[in-house]
Amino acid sequence: MSATSNVSPPSETAVLGGGCFWCLEPVFDELAGVRSVESGYAGGAPANPTYEAVCGGDTGHAEVVRVTFDPQRLPFRDFLTVFFAIHDPTTRDRQGNDVGTQYRSVVYCQTPQQRATTLQVIAELNATRLWSGPIVTEVSDATPFFPAEGYHQEYFARNPRQPYCQAVVAPKVAKFRKQFLERLKSRENENRVRDDFSAGVPPR
Repeated sequence: MSATSNVSPPSETAVLGGGCFWCLEPVFDELAGVRSVESGYAGGAPANPTYEAVCGGDTGHAEVVRVTFDPQRLPFRDFLTVFFAIHDPTTRDRQGNDVGTQYRSVVYCQTPQQRATTLQVIAELNATRLWSGPIVTEVSDATPFFPAEGYHQEYFARNPRQPYCQAVVAPKVAKFRKQFLERLKSRENENRVRDDFSAGVPPR
């Protein structure tokens, strides 16, 4: 047994919102380097809000996902590149037909380095004029995260034929898969198998 066999691999957590969490969760689930994704609420009061209260727009919470990932395989800057590509960061409190403060674009920075990186990426993206308007993504410090109700977790995976999923979520996931093909977990596994075969490593 090697001296490092019991050392836990590195992990980093990101909490962010970009519209309905049903849209964000399935994208990050497929992103190579991501270990877990949980839908929830952040940025408001009181504690432990319900979905109905958040949708009412009175609690101040945003629909967010909490993503745990391996920063060695997926640097936070690359993580943000995906985030800004899968939603419109130029519309305040709105994503498509989803309107309200709970759908705001926001990054809850877990560390000072995350804040610095987020601000730098936003400045760089604004400089490219990729969008017709400036990025209005809220950049905030870490705030308590409250998991959403169980039926929201893995919602798209369990309800692919639900009308909203078919009309809104599925196109976002398809766009992500096309734009970030090489970053998919499935493609990473294909590359690993191919490399192992070339190196003469027996199948796992």
